[in-house]
Amino acid sequence: MVPGLYRELFTAIAAAAGSLTGLLFVALSVTPRRGPAAGPRAIQQIRAAAALLAFTNAMAVSLFSLVPGTNPGYPAVALGVIGTLFTAAAVRSILASSATPRQQMAQLGLIGLLLLIFGTELVCGIIVLADPRRVTAVQVIGYALITSVIVGIARAWELVGDRDTGVLASLAVLSGRASGSDDPLD
Repeated sequence: MVPGLYRELFTAIAAAAGSLTGLLFVALSVTPRRGPAAGPRAIQQIRAAAALLAFTNAMAVSLFSLVPGTNPGYPAVALGVIGTLFTAAAVRSILASSATPRQQMAQLGLIGLLLLIFGTELVCGIIVLADPRRVTAVQVIGYALITSVIVGIARAWELVGDRDTGVLASLAVLSGRASGSDDPLD
């Protein structure tokens, strides 16, 4: 039930997410384990789980939507709920960790973006289930999936590169106002 134009988009998203998931596993297996200087273990685990979930979300919604006769609302709603529950658990884990308030805020920003992605998927999935002819909702699901892949890449880069890749941190480095701290999570 995916409109013809979106079949190619979902195919491309599924292929990209599948490839990136494989690369994430390779990167995690060859990246040396970091000591306490790399920050709280909870943050490292959330980074890895968030990257994997972002890629899996994009791949699963796309692949299930490509099954002939499947309303893309079903996988969007299912993964929207799973992703929302993950973000709630991630927030709880971050706040309960030994991370500094600054480290917590840095992580909560990308968690908020994930919540926006999953919430968008959930709402648009419900709209498509109610009226499968609502092409705009399918288009927005496509945008959410693309954003999910991008967020997954950012989380994976943070995990492997062990640095903040956010816009504010990047601007601080470019403007020469980086904290100067040796702690890459600062």
